[in-house]
Amino acid sequence: MTAVDDTPADSRPDATAPHDAATPGDAAAPGDAAAPGDAAAPGDAAVPGDATSTEETSTAADRNVLTVRGLTVGVRTQVLVNDVDLTVGPGERVGLIGESGSGKSLTALSILGLLPEDVSATGSIRLAGIDHDLIGARERRMSRIRGRHLAMVFQEPMTALNPTMRIADQIAEAMLIHRTHRNRRAARTAAVELLERVQLQGTDRAYPHQLSGGQRQRVVLAIALANDPALLICDEPTTALDVTVQAMVLDLILRGVAARESALLFITHDLAVVATVCQRVLVMYGGRVVESGPVTEVFTRPRHRYTQGLLAASDLESADSGPLAGSAVVDGDRPRLPTIPGNVPPAGQFPDGCVFRTRCTHATNICATTPAWTGTSAQGFACHHPAGAPDA
Repeated sequence: MTAVDDTPADSRPDATAPHDAATPGDAAAPGDAAAPGDAAAPGDAAVPGDATSTEETSTAADRNVLTVRGLTVGVRTQVLVNDVDLTVGPGERVGLIGESGSGKSLTALSILGLLPEDVSATGSIRLAGIDHDLIGARERRMSRIRGRHLAMVFQEPMTALNPTMRIADQIAEAMLIHRTHRNRRAARTAAVELLERVQLQGTDRAYPHQLSGGQRQRVVLAIALANDPALLICDEPTTALDVTVQAMVLDLILRGVAARESALLFITHDLAVVATVCQRVLVMYGGRVVESGPVTEVFTRPRHRYTQGLLAASDLESADSGPLAGSAVVDGDRPRLPTIPGNVPPAGQFPDGCVFRTRCTHATNICATTPAWTGTSAQGFACHHPAGAPDA
């Protein structure tokens, strides 16, 4: 165990990207200029049919930390994520919600360039400060972006941490690989300070197995924030934690991004967490974004029928206080919590047209055609029979 601490940082895998297949030396090779053909992908052009001019689109994209356009992810002939557009502005906190299998994590992995080898992505992903498209970028270039400009907090910290390294060394390694500190001593000092900020004083020489789940998640957060990334992506970071530890981790995430003026993309199933943490929310189902807008607007006046169903199924307060419209009464006075009919179809097997139509009680024949997006890129929905419409 002690010998591990003496291993040069440049010879170990990048702790900020535990699933990164790049060789360690690729992290920040000096003089590594862009290779011919490594420029932005063709999909980086303006979307056909967009009324906005290319120049205006480019200007709007430049104002965002993250701009995703037409992201489609698939395996051979199966489409798993279909034509996803999303943006995250400077300092903005955006939530991404939906049932398991909706494509949330695949979207995040596409942004990070961590998709499995047999899964391909097309479209355009642009990150502020990076002069090339992330789609199609070579691993050498992505390894310099992950952990420096872009970082992620994964759901399971034990798969993101090196079990043979002390935690302070793992945080320091992230800084040394990206050369944000001049030497090992400075990086180590900064790592100890980061541990104190996430309330893990005195744990710098501990190994991951010696910490609790909540403590390990805070270590992963410290690694993610070590190099002050422009964008932090959190994929269900509090799912396995109890309520009190969850509140602490969420508070640390908010403080961390606020102190660095970083943007946040927060993936979760917990609508209460989105209401607490995020300013804007995107709802995904069947690999598509079906609704987006400010959290208050979407949660109080949902337009897509899937969003409406999610909110109704999460309305514990109404279930305790009295009958809900359309809910079944149990034991004479207390209603059963409403549920969305049916189950999420297997990945790649969603219906044509509106992906929610096989579970929607409002579906008609027109739902066999894909609904157009109604609204703006920041706020809108895609539904033939939206809630709140005159004929709803």
